[in-house]
Amino acid sequence: MIGSANLNIMIKAARKAGRSLVKDFREVENLQVSSKGAGDFVSKADIAAEKVIKDELMGARPTYGWLAEEGGGEEGADPTRRWIVDPLDGTTNFLHGLPHWAVSIALEHKGQIVAGVVFDPAKDEMFVAEKGAGAWMNDTRMRVSGRHKLIESVFSTGLPFAGRSDLPLTLRELARLMPVVAGVRRWGAASLDLAYVAAGRFDGYWERRLQSWDIAAGSLIVREAGGLVEPLNPNGNIVEDGEIICANEPLFEQLAKIVRQ
Repeated sequence: MIGSANLNIMIKAARKAGRSLVKDFREVENLQVSSKGAGDFVSKADIAAEKVIKDELMGARPTYGWLAEEGGGEEGADPTRRWIVDPLDGTTNFLHGLPHWAVSIALEHKGQIVAGVVFDPAKDEMFVAEKGAGAWMNDTRMRVSGRHKLIESVFSTGLPFAGRSDLPLTLRELARLMPVVAGVRRWGAASLDLAYVAAGRFDGYWERRLQSWDIAAGSLIVREAGGLVEPLNPNGNIVEDGEIICANEPLFEQLAKIVRQ
């Protein structure tokens, strides 16, 4: 695909950060058995990757605003444009040596996500989209799945951890959904869950209590691949509320009816 100048800047930044993270990821297995553990190391890897991305993006577009997991937010001289960045989505996977994590970069213009990149360095898969230009994985055009029946479909979600209060709600949703579908997966990286819906690997996805940088890029990628994307609360805002539900068109209302009960 031939992308805009901004998209090419985003891809370059994601790849550069990915190289840094892959190098650090190779050290994680050794750190697992150390007395200190890998937590501090992974935190440093996360911060280093964010610096790489920020240097690339802000160096190329110094007037844009900035919002990222580690570094917080900064208003730019151009108040209409903002980078939204997660330098390492799937930190727990990274910490445990599981090769399923990603770099997520989105560009927001006047409150709308107009470009998104989700890069999986471990598998060398680059998922990208621009508003109105379709969605791509590496050089292949992506489309959401064509499945119509829940019983043939696989969905993904997040599961609450560490005593989060929404566990009972999630268990009720799973109790309604799991008997009528082919499977539910919890892979631990929201940006990749969305990218996989866009690629037709998952048929749908829902999750709540996310951060804007988790889902900004992925939500656009799903839309540009032909999927339907909404807030879990129909009157809400995906990026601001951190709640999302998406699927291909034939399955969306079926999934939403079960989850939104």
